[in-house]
Amino acid sequence: MKRLLAAVAVGSFAILGVAGSSRAAELHVLASTALKPLLEKVAPGFEAVSGERLVFSWGASYGNAPDALPVRLRNGERADLVVMIREALDAQVEQGHVRPETLRDLATSKLGLAVQGGAAKPDIATTEGLRRTLLAAKSVAISSGVSGVYAANSLFPALGIAEPLREKTVLIEAPALVGQALRNGQAQVGLQQMSELLAVPGIEIVGPLPDEVQRVNVIAAAVATHAQRGEGAEALIRLLQSPQTAQGLAAFGFSPMGASVVSDRAPSTF
Repeated sequence: MKRLLAAVAVGSFAILGVAGSSRAAELHVLASTALKPLLEKVAPGFEAVSGERLVFSWGASYGNAPDALPVRLRNGERADLVVMIREALDAQVEQGHVRPETLRDLATSKLGLAVQGGAAKPDIATTEGLRRTLLAAKSVAISSGVSGVYAANSLFPALGIAEPLREKTVLIEAPALVGQALRNGQAQVGLQQMSELLAVPGIEIVGPLPDEVQRVNVIAAAVATHAQRGEGAEALIRLLQSPQTAQGLAAFGFSPMGASVVSDRAPSTF
């Protein structure tokens, strides 16, 4: 990761297309919690060459919680750049909260499974293995975000285990992470996007779900309609699309969109 940041620093002037300044202006970013580890790593390099200080607000791409990104945009919270699940961002285009001509797909993220630190890793290579793992767990943590909605409404019913899991499902309200619930003993097994599982040390990540029941999310970015730092926001999008950042995306559980990744925006069925 240090080599990644060094590469970003070396090439950033050309990529960003913005000049540094003696006084750092604030560039406000509303972003999905799934991007937090990556954006916090990229931020120092961007700030060093752009002269702008990134101010992050994290939340879920969906939902009606006060800190959910759609609610914040609807309430008029200041934003220059918005980064979230593509379908959710499309809705913000329709509502006039972001500039459609600036919308760019960045990466895809798969849904994965993790267990408590030190626990044996179960076999989830097949849908039957995943089904047995979830049934055997005393408690299963899911997020209130898009991954948890998919798990509760599509995955569990498709596996025929919705009823047995109803009493032992632990709902983790975003932006808190499922991995934190595993680490503090709230749950034995957790389901969330791979990027968010990788953000929590001390847990055992088993891997992504089988392709037959996988939910692949597209992460996208766009400049907010009323952005005060629109040029800087576009520069940050260019950095997130750059070869310098592709390695970091992969390290944090994403597949850069330029890396021949097949995306399926609809929940998988089998």
